[in-house]
Amino acid sequence: MSVKELRLVVTADDYEAALHFYRDVLGLPERAAYSSPDGRVSILEAGRATLEITDPGHAEFIDEVEVGRRVAGHIRVAFEVADSREATVRLARAGADVLAEPTRTPWNSLNSRLEGPAGLQLTLFEELDA
Repeated sequence: MSVKELRLVVTADDYEAALHFYRDVLGLPERAAYSSPDGRVSILEAGRATLEITDPGHAEFIDEVEVGRRVAGHIRVAFEVADSREATVRLARAGADVLAEPTRTPWNSLNSRLEGPAGLQLTLFEELDA
């Protein structure tokens, strides 16, 4: 067996606001959109996907590095961006709550933490040169 795609499915009470934020502000291209008599769904491209599994101790360490305290639940979505400072400002202007400004991490990336639409906690990370 081989998995061909990872798809994170998020139910958003305010579909239009969430779609605008992730598609138009963050810049995830829309691959497809469907509707039924009861609602709508949009599938957004998010580049290469990985599934990061961590134990509670390391999750606490990541939160401490990025935010200074434990804030994430059991799911956090991380997006690699070209400029984490610019992306953080852009998403904040679109309504995201900034939990922590971009911070250089021990693994040599510049990470910020935000709370986005649909209750998603987001990490924006920019890989820095070695």
